[in-house]
Amino acid sequence: MKFEIDAAAREGSGRAESRKLRREGRVPAIIYGGGKDPSSITLDGNKLYHQMELEAFYTSILNVKLGKKKQPVVVKEVQRHPAKSFVMHLDFQRVVEDEAITLNVPIHFIGEEIAIGVKDQGGVVEHTLTDVEISCLPANLPEFLELDVTALELNEIMHLSDIKFPEGVESTQLAHGHDSPVVAINPPRREEEEEPVEGEEAAIEGEAEGEAAEAPAADGEESKDEEPKDD
Repeated sequence: MKFEIDAAAREGSGRAESRKLRREGRVPAIIYGGGKDPSSITLDGNKLYHQMELEAFYTSILNVKLGKKKQPVVVKEVQRHPAKSFVMHLDFQRVVEDEAITLNVPIHFIGEEIAIGVKDQGGVVEHTLTDVEISCLPANLPEFLELDVTALELNEIMHLSDIKFPEGVESTQLAHGHDSPVVAINPPRREEEEEPVEGEEAAIEGEAEGEAAEAPAADGEESKDEEPKDD
């Protein structure tokens, strides 16, 4: 999928300037990397939000249009407001044709509902990872990766090595010898034991009190009902 983003140069800086831009419906951003100086830009908030609703936005080569020039970039970081649903800042990395890029790509799980461990054995699918950090040249960048779990049985696990990576794409974790678990089918969690119904709880407490009353006095203690013996 192709994305084109209209941008304008950002001249001011600082928090006050950023707040002013957001009030005007603009989103501050920066482009860095590629052997060039960082460029501060602003983006149209409304157009940006519509594009960011698509999963592919985060794993595609984006063309940032600044004046008559276009710069291919990838999203490296999105800063969102902690309480409100708007973007505060975006970081883009320049894409150079012959330089590898590192990016997190989502995993699409195939066949979860018809997996043997779910359909025939009553298990529950649990994801350990939902995305994978990959390294590749820009031309080989996939929007997502697929993992077919149809044959996965109860108490079985699939790892990073079970994912079929496209040619020219490698997992950074696997490259460092870490074959992390990705997905498993586990038995359903046991429900909490039922609490005793009203009446049963009182009976249990009554029995406990009765047992305590019948318990013999500890060594060295005299019963309150007995008078002390004369010497």
